Amino acid sequence: MFLFPCIYITAFFTAIYKLANNKQDGILFFIIFGLPIYITSLSISHMYGLGKIIPVLQILKEVTVLIALLVFVSHHKKKIRLTTADWLVLSYAAYNLLYIVLPLGTYSITEKMIAYKSVSFFPFVYFAGRFCDPRQINLNKWFSYLCLVAIATGIVLLFEIVPYQHFQTYTGYAEYNAVFLNVEPAGNYGLTWTFESINGIKRFASFFSMPLEHAAATLISVSVLAALATDRKNRFRLNKLLLVTFLFTLLSISFAFSRAAFASYFLMIYVYILITRNRTLLLAIHWGIALAVLAVLVWLEGDIYEVIATTIDFSDSSSASHVIEWITGLQAIGANPFGLGLGSSGRIAGSFGENIGGENQFIIIGVQTGVIAVGLYIAAYATIIRKAFQAFRTSASLKARRLGLMLVLLKVGLIIPFLTSEVETYLYISYFTWFFSGMLINIITPVQEQKSVKNK
Repeated sequence: MFLFPCIYITAFFTAIYKLANNKQDGILFFIIFGLPIYITSLSISHMYGLGKIIPVLQILKEVTVLIALLVFVSHHKKKIRLTTADWLVLSYAAYNLLYIVLPLGTYSITEKMIAYKSVSFFPFVYFAGRFCDPRQINLNKWFSYLCLVAIATGIVLLFEIVPYQHFQTYTGYAEYNAVFLNVEPAGNYGLTWTFESINGIKRFASFFSMPLEHAAATLISVSVLAALATDRKNRFRLNKLLLVTFLFTLLSISFAFSRAAFASYFLMIYVYILITRNRTLLLAIHWGIALAVLAVLVWLEGDIYEVIATTIDFSDSSSASHVIEWITGLQAIGANPFGLGLGSSGRIAGSFGENIGGENQFIIIGVQTGVIAVGLYIAAYATIIRKAFQAFRTSASLKARRLGLMLVLLKVGLIIPFLTSEVETYLYISYFTWFFSGMLINIITPVQEQKSVKNK
């Protein structure tokens, strides 16, 4: 078990060593190999009696990003020209920063800073990608490494499925949550309720922090797989590595048992077929959808049918709780359009049992810092999707096309999980997505500037 903390610490020191030598892909080493096992590493360290070093292990992720950002900016030789996406992300971070000092809410400055980090640290990750040297990032290599992580995820998952036992029961997960997050064990399996469905079926997290993060991480794997398998002519080719990765993503999305991520998984496949304009596959998937609906209506029965039916009509307690949280959050935003202050929704409020609307990423932001912050966040998110789509459709660079395709699929795929969870707190997903978002803008901005000069 102690292998996990060792890998996490090794990933950190390897990243710092590489960054110190201006090998800018060092940050990706930490993101891809360190962050998926973050909570597992911390909980195992605590289980082995190393609780005193937990705060040190916790800050390694922020230290890595900040060092990377400093290295990238110091080696950035070109004149910095901020784009629309840059200004939106920067404005979001600066606007939320004001709420640390504004006399809103009942939480201390320290608690507000922790809440700020939860909803506003991603701009630092974004600008790390924005100012890195893309020539030092071998996209194919790091995407392939991510496929290996997806396979490792599936292997650990198999060791959960066969004995039908959560991996977290061996890692001190519940004890770590109780001591450091003030979250007491809950549910039928002594972990948290998120490790089981409404009818008691186990949901597995592999080595991630929870099944929902496991499911969201699977969406990253699918988007990366699609990007690697698509050539310049939009032909889809799976080599052995990608085929094995695909099979393990099917395993992961099935046993993580997140309805939002499950819907996103197939939404991403549909979007991929649409934007690559594969008419044969599009026709096939339309027929597949029709047959699936027919199967549900005519033949399917039992637990799976119940899950589908109660999800659609919001009659089960899980779906109903989401709706209640949304309504509560929207009411709070309506009554306080400038927010209730940092910490009033999300993890800080949840640790005190005072959470408001805490099951929707957009509402969590809105409750804390108001509609302006939500608007900036959505605008930045939409701008990245638009730029990514443009890069995929028009770029002559295969690197830009693959990065654009990956981000379009991933950003669209994460929209549904955003409605039911605080996705930005899933560190692996957040850091990966925003670093490559910044890197995309980094790559396409000089090309767009050259085009604008030629058109004058």
